[in-house]
Amino acid sequence: MSNAPPDRTVIQPNGRPRPLSPHLQTWRWHITMTASILFRFTIGAISVGALIGVAWLATVAFGPEAYATTLALAGSPFGLFIGFGLTAVLFSLLLNGGRHLINDTGRGLTLRSADLLSSIAVYAPVPLAVAFFALLVVSGRISL
Repeated sequence: MSNAPPDRTVIQPNGRPRPLSPHLQTWRWHITMTASILFRFTIGAISVGALIGVAWLATVAFGPEAYATTLALAGSPFGLFIGFGLTAVLFSLLLNGGRHLINDTGRGLTLRSADLLSSIAVYAPVPLAVAFFALLVVSGRISL
């Protein structure tokens, strides 16, 4: 019998062989993984949005001139782009949160329902944000 480590191992600092984790060979990419990663991303992005909201409140406190500058920035193409992105992030956060709420009740845990809920959470935020911004444009709240 040989002391050579078997295939697919790594040598630990103490010299002992240890098998490599099989996760890359065992798991294939799945929509639920995408939804989970997207949920973590949206938490970070909505935190940036909260900082923007705090900055907006600060401009209110600094007076009409600062607030007018903020409104001009928000109405600029860059501001509308950021607003659209934050709207998509908000829809993503709501849909993923709803998915988690359903899962926490013990429902939606079969493969089919988990795939459906994850697909909605991954693919629906951008069309919902487009529809929301279209509604804002049609109602005259924003102009492009």
